[in-house]
Amino acid sequence: MTDNAEHTTAWHTRQETSADHAEVHTVNATAFQRAEEADLVDALRADPDAWLPGLSYVAEAPDGTIAAYALITRCHVDGACAAAPAPVAVRPEHQRRGAGSAVVRAVLEAARARGERLVLVLGHPGYYPRFGFLPAAEYGIRPGFDVPPEHLMALVLDDSSSVAPGTIRYPAAFGV
Repeated sequence: MTDNAEHTTAWHTRQETSADHAEVHTVNATAFQRAEEADLVDALRADPDAWLPGLSYVAEAPDGTIAAYALITRCHVDGACAAAPAPVAVRPEHQRRGAGSAVVRAVLEAARARGERLVLVLGHPGYYPRFGFLPAAEYGIRPGFDVPPEHLMALVLDDSSSVAPGTIRYPAAFGV
């Protein structure tokens, strides 16, 4: 997946507000063509152990509607805290135009500013490396469920050279 027209549109990104919830639900349901991811966002908002205030971002289209959404919640690697971006969604009419990249960059920068150290993503191995993600296995991090290893990736947000190895544990809402 590439953002072919990434430099042709300047996407305005910002933190999600409560006024955005209904439109964010629609963005996720439309992007994934099913309600499960949209319902997942609602469940994560309701989970105080998963929800990280300030790490839910939108990218606005030129007309002010929400084109893309990215959320980072708390996960763990054994006992250590980490963060996980999911879901990331882009309305179909804005896909491959840079909205997804813009909102992912914004939420990762917000996580860095907040002091998050490690971000783990279960995603497309052709997409996330553009943000600096590497295979999580290189850090000794593995999933506790069946998934191709190249789909679990890690990004260290600070200058530390070491990351504790272990098994990732997602919030209960993910069902894994």
